[in-house]
Amino acid sequence: MQYSKEVEEMVCVAKGPHHGPAPIPEEGKWVKSKEIKDISGLTHGVGWCAPQQGACKLTLNVKEGIIEEALVETIGCSGMTHSAAMAGEAIVGKTLLEALNTDLVCDAINTAMRELFLQIVYGRTQTAFSEGGLPVGAGLEDLGKGLCSQVGTIYSTQAKGARYLNLAEGYILELGLDENDEIIGYKFVRFGKMMEAIRGGEDANKAFESNIGTYGRFDEAVKRIDPRKE
Repeated sequence: MQYSKEVEEMVCVAKGPHHGPAPIPEEGKWVKSKEIKDISGLTHGVGWCAPQQGACKLTLNVKEGIIEEALVETIGCSGMTHSAAMAGEAIVGKTLLEALNTDLVCDAINTAMRELFLQIVYGRTQTAFSEGGLPVGAGLEDLGKGLCSQVGTIYSTQAKGARYLNLAEGYILELGLDENDEIIGYKFVRFGKMMEAIRGGEDANKAFESNIGTYGRFDEAVKRIDPRKE
């Protein structure tokens, strides 16, 4: 190591107490992290691309500095979904620092990786106070039944009002309106569970019918409309 002439000529002053880094909560214990391998936790967050035209929700499960599990969910441009496919292979098995410095192609995914890195190394994880953290596979719980992302898609105009297209329950089939033409409920199909049934050999029409449900006061509706056609 090289020192400047000014530093070499300085008088040596004894250093005071060195107490190390502040402890952070990690999976039910307090840790003074000094190296990447000292970091553990599960967390999720959102990143966005430079023109803010798309977003990525990233879930990471980190054990002793290694990303053991990743869930990548994107919305926006079609190219983002392909970037997510690559990121799903590129992220796992790397240390947090390696993943942070990996080009994940899509700005939104890179931003999500950066934001999650900050959360995890500062101890701001969902498992900060959960003893032992969560097992690998816990990220799938974000998806719910049928392993489909929970996507909310609403379209509306001032002239014609709102159209619910997708909600947490699934793909919207019909909207129920009252006598004032206000939405009071909807009919939906649990798309993930329907596809599981079809893959399991069930007739497609039967699988469709068996996974239909309603929400709100749909049965009281005086008018029902298809939000994609009417």
